[in-house]
Amino acid sequence: MSLFAKNGRRIYIYIVAGYRTRTPTLFKAMRAVVYEKPFTVSVLEVPKPTILHPDDVIVKVTTTCICGRSTTINSFAALMAMGPYPGGQAEYVRVPFADFNALVLPPGTEHEEDFALLADIFPTGWHGVQLSGFRPGESVVVFGAGPVGLMAAYSAIIRGASNIFVVDRVPERLQKAKEIGATPIDFSASDPVEQILKLRGGKEVDRGVDAVGYQAVTSDGKTEQPNVVLESLIRVVRPTGGLGIPGLYVPSDPGAPDSAAAKGYISFPFGKLFEKGLSLGTGQCNVKAYNRYLRDLIIAGRAKPSFVVSHNLTLDAAVEAYEKFDKRIDGYTKVLLHP
Repeated sequence: MSLFAKNGRRIYIYIVAGYRTRTPTLFKAMRAVVYEKPFTVSVLEVPKPTILHPDDVIVKVTTTCICGRSTTINSFAALMAMGPYPGGQAEYVRVPFADFNALVLPPGTEHEEDFALLADIFPTGWHGVQLSGFRPGESVVVFGAGPVGLMAAYSAIIRGASNIFVVDRVPERLQKAKEIGATPIDFSASDPVEQILKLRGGKEVDRGVDAVGYQAVTSDGKTEQPNVVLESLIRVVRPTGGLGIPGLYVPSDPGAPDSAAAKGYISFPFGKLFEKGLSLGTGQCNVKAYNRYLRDLIIAGRAKPSFVVSHNLTLDAAVEAYEKFDKRIDGYTKVLLHP
């Protein structure tokens, strides 16, 4: 995307992984994934980052991740709300306040795929389980078997869950859930709550995680129904249990199926939530709260989150990868890019 400033100089606004900055035309170039318009990205030459503050560092990127949320940005205003920093789907990235933000990793490439997932999905999945109030030995259901949902299920396994169910409708995702020891539940086949209750002899689960968010769909996968996961969680979690909601919900949604949801209002059975005494935790993940400990689990051989990676591609393949990931086709469950 390009604009012209008042003085006639051409100014490029480049957005990488959901962020933006402005620079003049003359620059040392690098390749980066650039946001063009809703649901459209390109790989273009953009300015290389430079040191702007004594606490900055410039990192040469060897592995970076495609993020599902980047495919759902529906307006430039929404993009601006995400912050003033260029992102990491590029050959180089500037890390501000690096003494705090940068995570020190051991030398070598042995765990590179695992470490790449510390940037987002592994901490976010762990966060969802944490929000639910989980304790070792409890049973858990995770709605959504995308990268964050699979990481939530995996986190519950690491933390000692006795029984884990993962709800989705995409076969490749459900297969991944099965491979790590979770019970896959295909909600396109029948009511997922009834399936879980039947498998448990009528007993509800202790904790539930919503790794879907406001773009949840009905069983046919075609109709958006923002409240369907919340309703299901309230039905399937036992009295005094807990719900963790790391799935994205937004204060406004121009593409919502009704006028209430467009304003961020979602209807769900609060009376039943109250009657069952369910606790509820929400919010985006503070990655820094978890990534040091998860790094150490990886180094110790106690965690290998890279099981979720389906494709390793070059940066130039990002456009096609985003399209296939967004459409959930050809087994695109989690994509790593190598600039």
